[in-house]
Order: sequence, then C-alpha cells, then structure tokens
Amino acid sequence: MPVTLALSVDVDAPAQATWDAAVDWSTQGEWMLGTTVRPTHLDGRGVGARIEAYTGRRPLGFLDVMEITLWQPPRACHVVHHGRVVRGTGTFEVEPRGDTRSRFLWREDLDLPLGLLGRIGWPLVRPFFAYGVQLSLRRFARSVEARGTAVA
Repeated sequence: MPVTLALSVDVDAPAQATWDAAVDWSTQGEWMLGTTVRPTHLDGRGVGARIEAYTGRRPLGFLDVMEITLWQPPRACHVVHHGRVVRGTGTFEVEPRGDTRSRFLWREDLDLPLGLLGRIGWPLVRPFFAYGVQLSLRRFARSVEARGTAVA
C-alpha cells in the first residue's frame, strides 16, 4: 500500500518561469537537499523520457530511476519511479496565481522499501522526509524568484 506525501510552495514568479526551473534537471541539485539529477533519455522532456536522481553521498545513497508518464508544459509532469529503493509515482504541478505568481505542488505516492519494517518505520521517518522536501521547495521558490530578479 503506497504512502502519500503532498506539499506545495508559493512562488513569486509566473507559472512559465516556475515550470522552466522545475524541468531544468541539471540545476535541481541546487535546491533539492542531497540530490543530483540528470536526464538520461530524450533530454528528460516528454512522455517516455527518463531522468535519474542520486540522493546521498557515494557510497551511501541510492539511485532513483524515473520515467515521465505525463508531460503537460507548463502545468504538469508525472513520473513513475523504477529504482530499487524508490518505487511508486511522483508528480509536480504548477498552478498560475495571476500573472506574476504561481504555486508549485509536489506529490509522491511511494511503495515503501523493506516491507513490514518500512511500513512500521514510515510514521517515524515521514516528519523528517516531509521537512526535507518542504525545505527544498522553499529553496526552489527562492531560486526561481532570484532568476526573475536577475533577468529583470
């Protein structure tokens, strides 16, 4: 049974700018804690494209292999996680909030690793995981807003 984590952040930037930053896979490591991302197929754009995210520091960490299953610029990207540790689905969506603001929504529906141990441990791990993702989303918003300031 998958567990769900859904978080969002408001961004003082237009939806297109938020989308562009979100799908700039090579810079995702600048805002996502402890993670580096790279496209591995079709430049990470479009249904069927693939991306990989490594979380942690080698050799302690894990590879998250994802395939894009929905690609609707500048609104939504959905992936399926095929990794050994991370399995399930992930989505991000960008909601316009007028001409100069947007909301970035992040959702994971994950099949927990380690069977029963993973299900028992999730309530203990979830607050830390959620905190890390929310911190990353705030860093993302600041990064998008700084890009807009630099361009202006």
